[in-house]
Amino acid sequence: MSKRNVLLAVITVLLLSVVAGCSSNEQPQSETVKENSQRPIIVQGPMPIEAEEFAQRLENVEKVKSGTTFEFYIGTVDDYPVIVSKTGKGMENSAAATAIAIEKYNPIAIINQGTSGGHDPNLHVFDIVLGKRSVNIGSLKTAERGENEGIDPTEWKPMDLMASEGSAGEDPNAEKIRYYKGDKDLLVAANAVKDKYTKGKIVEGTIGSADVWNNEIDRIKWFHNKYGTSVEEMETASAAQIAKAYDIPFLGIRILSNNKVNGGKYNPNTAAANQEYVYEVVKKYISTLPSE
Repeated sequence: MSKRNVLLAVITVLLLSVVAGCSSNEQPQSETVKENSQRPIIVQGPMPIEAEEFAQRLENVEKVKSGTTFEFYIGTVDDYPVIVSKTGKGMENSAAATAIAIEKYNPIAIINQGTSGGHDPNLHVFDIVLGKRSVNIGSLKTAERGENEGIDPTEWKPMDLMASEGSAGEDPNAEKIRYYKGDKDLLVAANAVKDKYTKGKIVEGTIGSADVWNNEIDRIKWFHNKYGTSVEEMETASAAQIAKAYDIPFLGIRILSNNKVNGGKYNPNTAAANQEYVYEVVKKYISTLPSE
């Protein structure tokens, strides 16, 4: 063998070694996902109490972890691929978990579900809100006030961070409320199985999200009147924002675990009740999808 051929052979072996090394560092994709060409439905829940009840209903389950926070229970419902994503609490965790799920699993739809605190006095513990809209109620711009002029949150304005690529704080169009609409087909499926839920009523409404836990009744009423919020929690709007960026159908479904405006006391059993209902929603949505 000539020196040139020897050199080419060595280079080829080195390149193959590099490619093999890179491949070995990639997390293997779930066997369930690889074997099924259908795009999965993602069902999100922030905390174990809001995710694991649904995960136990999956068949052929495989648990996959991404990073130190995000867990995915990969399985099937009625032989269709469904992935339960335990996102962790808060806007950042929810947004990150949504982006990871979309990039890794290419879902056909995403449902973000869990518990919430009531804003509407006509809603009670165990009632469920279908997110016809969701909104970030933590993205706010304060009024101009000098030192010792105090603070007044009722003067705060909404700040639409998606209004421009420049400074949203200087863009006059940014001082508008941005709502993310729930997907119409998911809403149809959710409404179609309302009669299967008997622990409370189910209504369409607005889900407000922020990394803030509001206990001031007057402030809760302010959001309800200004933003039209039915409930508040810490995840839906951020997940909706990421889903919209990828053009993935999305719906938030939130059950009232308490309602301070009418004295509704916290009940942890609401988390399981919501997952029971969402399971019926998923089954109905699957029945509407075209078969392969």
